[in-house]
Amino acid sequence: MKPDLSIIAGIPELAGYGNLLRQMSKDDRLNATHVSLFTGLFVHWQRSKFTSPFAVTRKALMAFSRIASIATYHKCIKQLDEFGYIRYQPSYHPKNGSLVYWPTGWEI
Repeated sequence: MKPDLSIIAGIPELAGYGNLLRQMSKDDRLNATHVSLFTGLFVHWQRSKFTSPFAVTRKALMAFSRIASIATYHKCIKQLDEFGYIRYQPSYHPKNGSLVYWPTGWEI
């Protein structure tokens, strides 16, 4: 039995997120850490009322995604940017968050 997706259809951002996750599941370049980080980015985007760009901090994303290594975090967020899942604009200022641009065109 297929799940009822009618609630998702009424929320284009959630439908787009689902479409992106399906695309990610077919991408052999990605692993579970990428998906976990992407989920953390989605939650931050949601909390920013779906505005793009939105500010994020490494500390918050690492905690949400359960990424322990700073090197792994930087590798994964850079790859998500390179592979076109997000656009990432790092901030080298310790108090200012980096900016993430959410992709468009993935809605149902």
